[in-house]
Amino acid sequence: MDALPTIFISHGSPDTAIADTAAATFLKGFAATIARPRAIIVVSAHFEVEGGVAVTADAMPETIHDFGGFDRKLYEIRYGAPGLPGLAADIARRLTEQGFKARTIGDRGFDHGTWVPLSLIYPEADIPVVQVSVDPGRDAAYHMSLGRALADLRGEDVLIIGSGSFTHNLGEAFKALRAGRRDAPVPDWVAEFAAWMDDRIRAGDEQALTGWLEQAPHAARNHPTPEHLMPLFVAIGAANRNAGWRADAIHASNEFGALAMDAYAFH
Repeated sequence: MDALPTIFISHGSPDTAIADTAAATFLKGFAATIARPRAIIVVSAHFEVEGGVAVTADAMPETIHDFGGFDRKLYEIRYGAPGLPGLAADIARRLTEQGFKARTIGDRGFDHGTWVPLSLIYPEADIPVVQVSVDPGRDAAYHMSLGRALADLRGEDVLIIGSGSFTHNLGEAFKALRAGRRDAPVPDWVAEFAAWMDDRIRAGDEQALTGWLEQAPHAARNHPTPEHLMPLFVAIGAANRNAGWRADAIHASNEFGALAMDAYAFH
C-alpha cells in the first residue's frame, strides 16, 4: 500500500460541525478519497505547548468544548474516538530520538481543532486519534522539522492531519459573525495572502514558506498570532522527509470574510 498523504485542513468556526457550508460539505466527503487509516495524528492549533512537544496518551479522551457563545447543540456533541497510548509512546520516542523535547500526557481531551473536523470526516469515531502539540514560540522551520520526525508513520497506515486555519484574523471575522455574515466579502488583504501561500505551496518552495512572515503580503494581518498556520508546516514536513513534496489543493472557500478555509493534501 502506498503511504497515506498528509493533510492540512482549516477547521474554521466551531459551528462548522453543524453548519451547512462548503467547508463542511468538503469534510464530509473527504474520507472517501483516501485509504482508511489505522490511526490518526492531529496536530491542532488549539493544542499549544511551549518549550517542547506533548503527545496525548489517554485511552478514551474526553471532548473539550473550548469556546463560548455558540449554538447549544455544539456543547452536546461528544466525539467518542479512542486514543492509542502505544502510538503516543512511539511518537514521543521518535521525536526524542530526533532531538525534540517530547513527552506523553494524560487528561487532555480532543479540542475543537480535532473533534470538529473529525466529526465530519469520520463521524463513526471508530479510528484511534492521538494529538500532537504545536509550539507558539517556534517558527515554520521548526514545525516542518517536527513533521519530518513523524514522516515514517505515513507508511504505517497513520493519517497525519494538521488542523489550523489558512488565514486567522479573528477580530475581523468576529465582526462578520456578529453581523450574521458568513458570506461577507473577502478583503483584498486576505485574498492576496492566500494567493501567495497557494502559489508557494504548489511550487514546493520551502525557503519562501519558512519565511512567510517576512515575505507573504499582509502576513501579520492575516495571522496576528502564528499558531493556526503552524499545522500546515507540520503537514508539509511529514510529507517531505527527503525528496520534496507534491501538493494537491483539495478545498478552497471563505467564511466571515477573513477566514480562508483552504485545505491541501501533500504527497
